[in-house]
Amino acid sequence: MRTMISGGTIVTESGMYRGDLLLENGKILQVSTHAERKDACMADTQVIDATGRYILPGAVDIHTHMDLDVGIARVIDDFYDGTVAAACGGTTTIVDHMAFGPKGCSPWHQVQEYHRLADGKAVVDYGFHGVLQHVNGQVLEDMAQIAREEGITSFKVYMTYDDRLDDLDLMKVLCRAKQEGILIASHCENHGIVTCFRERFAQEGKLQARWHPVSRPSQAEAEAVSRLLYLAKAADEAPVYIVHLSSGMGLEEVRKAKRAGQKHFGAETCPQYLLLDDAMYADPQEGLKAIMAPPLRKQADRDALWDALAGNELDTVATDHCPFTFAKQKQLGALDFMKCPSGAPGVEERLILLYSEGVCRGRITLPQLVKYACANPARVAGLYPRKGSLEPGADADVVILNPETEWTLTSQQMHGASDYTCYEGFRLKGAIERVLLRGKMIVTDGTFIGSRGDGQYLHRGTSSIV
Repeated sequence: MRTMISGGTIVTESGMYRGDLLLENGKILQVSTHAERKDACMADTQVIDATGRYILPGAVDIHTHMDLDVGIARVIDDFYDGTVAAACGGTTTIVDHMAFGPKGCSPWHQVQEYHRLADGKAVVDYGFHGVLQHVNGQVLEDMAQIAREEGITSFKVYMTYDDRLDDLDLMKVLCRAKQEGILIASHCENHGIVTCFRERFAQEGKLQARWHPVSRPSQAEAEAVSRLLYLAKAADEAPVYIVHLSSGMGLEEVRKAKRAGQKHFGAETCPQYLLLDDAMYADPQEGLKAIMAPPLRKQADRDALWDALAGNELDTVATDHCPFTFAKQKQLGALDFMKCPSGAPGVEERLILLYSEGVCRGRITLPQLVKYACANPARVAGLYPRKGSLEPGADADVVILNPETEWTLTSQQMHGASDYTCYEGFRLKGAIERVLLRGKMIVTDGTFIGSRGDGQYLHRGTSSIV
């Protein structure tokens, strides 16, 4: 049985037009303008009327943390709950960042662990970023082997936390990554700056949520972004990807590198850094919801990041989806913000927030939304044009969005396991009505109708940044 999505406005990163999609065997068979459709092909075809709707590629989120164990707590979304939330938010592909494994373990340890956690549970297609927490010759060999055998063509490093890599180890990783065509993603914060402030605040009793952003200032991000880019440049322009860029200062380091002609790097930001600011930390309880790293910044930082998106200076908008419960898990930080598990939900909210707060407010265009949430993430992940596009031969991952619906976002409407959203009470325009994964309807009118295990593991190709 073929499926025709008919009469809507097809949106790609390059433009918009009224058209039809013909789907068959999980793929997009044909894309045509509405006037070109031949009724003869309709006899054995199920028709979905998308009149008055936007037809988008299934969104791709390349920064999630499902079933993440952070030591003091484990995120509340496993690969089922979290991907149901993703699906209901119009995201049909995720690439998940692995947690650190036991001290001294091989990178293979977490690859095997994450297959155990995800396989047979995920309801959208999924891949993994590897993680590097120490470096030696065998680790570098494992990285190359994992890329070849598992299609895990990106690995994450941290410049802070206990399992951070120092500059020597980063250089070893970057040089091997350049040789193997592997993308290195990095959490960019200067460990010395963060540690100095956290130790001082602990001694001074500055333990309320409002001290969290002060303990991780924009300078910590900017220095680490600059250092990573210089290290990558020294390693013969090794390909690197800056995750969750949060500040105007960090953005300026990205701009400096671009002005200097550096090419093989990319940068993402997230909805929380576009739509929320550090005023959220003023309330000692509500502020716990937004304990994340890097923290929320100032209004000026939000404005700078929106300007960068409007000017096509950033590559992607991801989520850093890392949900805990407010009623219990986040309360670990009630008396000391440093004991609060770091992260917040966001995988379901991203696409509609970018539409309502970005497109409808004139901050970005609808084709730019597709670029940042669909096409570019797929490119960075080595999945384009199979994912993130609406061209013949691509997977039939499709989102149908009603641009006229108006509603108020609340935690009760979300489908993940967390008990809160940072966007509670946002008045939104536009709603995701239907979502198809490889041609199969998995969401209709906000209700998940897919099945556990619908998602397929993705062997990824080479990143566009490489």
